[in-house]
Amino acid sequence: MHLQGPFEPPNGALMILNPKAKTLVANRRGSSVWKVETDSGPYAVKVGYPSKTHTWTALAPAREAAVLRQLTPERILSAEWEHGTWNAQPWRHGDSLYELWEPHRFETSPPAPDLGEALSCAAALAALHEKGWVHGDVQPAHFVIGRSAGTFLIDVALAQGGKVPREYDFSYHGCLVHYEAPEISGSVLRTGYAVPTRESDVYGLGASLFISATGSRHVDYPDDAERWEQRRAIVDKPHRDVNVPGVLGKLIDAMMSRRIADRPSSIEVCEELRAAM
Repeated sequence: MHLQGPFEPPNGALMILNPKAKTLVANRRGSSVWKVETDSGPYAVKVGYPSKTHTWTALAPAREAAVLRQLTPERILSAEWEHGTWNAQPWRHGDSLYELWEPHRFETSPPAPDLGEALSCAAALAALHEKGWVHGDVQPAHFVIGRSAGTFLIDVALAQGGKVPREYDFSYHGCLVHYEAPEISGSVLRTGYAVPTRESDVYGLGASLFISATGSRHVDYPDDAERWEQRRAIVDKPHRDVNVPGVLGKLIDAMMSRRIADRPSSIEVCEELRAAM
């Protein structure tokens, strides 16, 4: 069974949060996301349901809540509803990396990408790695860069590194292919599953910085290609030439190395960026 949203926040969420207003901000891949205004500040409410391609999306909000409770002392809510699970977490203020770097993609003479903003993304990923976790779904939309609150790495439903209740856990089937490392794509093609690693996260960071700065995916494939075709291209073809100038371009090229051992760690990426600033 698969469903098409959007779905309203379930009654259980509304009763706890007592919202003053709510706005739908996204509905895709089995998740309806709402910004809910409350007396204690805004919350993101994620309502999961089975999608056309995946059933695990119904469990993803509860799984994410279990991960978040191990990463932050903030108030995290979750429960089941008729078609899956939902969670509520504090809203993160800021712009995504992709939104923030739009001028680099469209201006005639764009400014060089901001190394400080790149560093803030790398530091958010390194902080997660230092806590013993792997994100598993690194993409530019998941880096929320705030002017005063810093950079948040959001959407940790696929993260690995701690205990998750068995009833809400599910196998890792890869992430958004535009940011998938070759070894992840290859494993998914062979077996349907993969094991995300810190190294595949670093590849995802490089691919995120690259597409945000240039507008191009890390590997060339047709826009209308099937997902398996996209993954086959990632396995079989080299990544695009990195035409980002300066130290950032060299780092992106290293992060997207096909040789896993040649990729810098997230901490090393931070060190290189700090040294260049």
